[in-house]
Amino acid sequence: MEARSPLWKQAAIAYACSLGFWLAFAPLMAAESKVRLQQRGVHADFWTMVVINSAWCVTFALLTPPIFFIVRKYPVTRQQFLARAGLYALGVAPFMLAFACVRWAILPTWDAARQQYQTRTFATFLSIWYIFADQIWTYVATVVAAHAWAYLERMVEQERERAELQQALAASELQALKRQLHPHFLFNTLHGISALIDTDRGRAKQMVLKLSGLLRTALQYGNSDLVSFEEELRFVQAYLDIEKMRLGERLNVRWSLEPGTERLLIPQLLLQPLVENAILHGIACCREGGWLEIGAERKDGWFEISLRNSIGGRGQPGLGLGLQNTQARLRHLFSDEATFSFGINEERIGVARIRLPEFGTRAGHQPVAKYVH
Repeated sequence: MEARSPLWKQAAIAYACSLGFWLAFAPLMAAESKVRLQQRGVHADFWTMVVINSAWCVTFALLTPPIFFIVRKYPVTRQQFLARAGLYALGVAPFMLAFACVRWAILPTWDAARQQYQTRTFATFLSIWYIFADQIWTYVATVVAAHAWAYLERMVEQERERAELQQALAASELQALKRQLHPHFLFNTLHGISALIDTDRGRAKQMVLKLSGLLRTALQYGNSDLVSFEEELRFVQAYLDIEKMRLGERLNVRWSLEPGTERLLIPQLLLQPLVENAILHGIACCREGGWLEIGAERKDGWFEISLRNSIGGRGQPGLGLGLQNTQARLRHLFSDEATFSFGINEERIGVARIRLPEFGTRAGHQPVAKYVH
């Protein structure tokens, strides 16, 4: 939360704005006074009228910030409408008294007939009260304006707090999705290793080493939401190495990656659950195995990633966490700017497509052609 300005600075800004606002009316009021006096046959110098009306404007300007301050602390609310509205109605008298005192102190009363300032007396003090209509409507207008400003401030503050709350909620939900993703991936991989322990301990040991490296990479990501596409591909390649050790020749991986896409940014661990879903439900369940193709290209400011895989057999029932996480994370990170779709076409080929806004990162990465087999 931003630190508030010192109280004296806030007061100085308030009075500066108030003086600027009210003094802007002084020339208009002076012109009106000059016309009225001329209609009565009284000559009036325009600049003298400006000075006199400026005294009235300065008086209003000095009393405006306190009214705004009081309204901000004690606004008329639905719960206390009658009580506080009554108090503000009674506030007319103190306002007029304060106005008369300040106006009398700033400048002596002007005698238009004699074209001179009068000596400050109790009578000239009372004469300020005679123009009560202008003072009352100005007081009412100021109270209404102060309530409108206070209401606007509350609306802006509530909107800011709502935005911060939504941002914090989205971040916490995103972290919860990540925590949900890691155990799911780890469970499936350890299940594959356990299946090899009794049949091929050497390969099971290699898979454990590969898995430790994979987890180390996942931990290095930390709390970063976005990583380069090259880093994500490196992670996916390490995961595929583990799956190829488990499935052998039954897993055939193809790559179709447009050069230059390696520097684009994507959410971390975005592809791994989709690759895992394709292998678990489309390839591993088939005795003959199958194939997986990962593609990436740039189109008119968009980054499009596709995963296509063969589907054999009936597949294993799953919770669909990979697809659910992908949809949820894209929604939290990109709102409506990213799209995700998954389906199975007539040729029994699973197709997942992701479309993201094109965000680049620093240059200097290795080209992704090294992944193309």
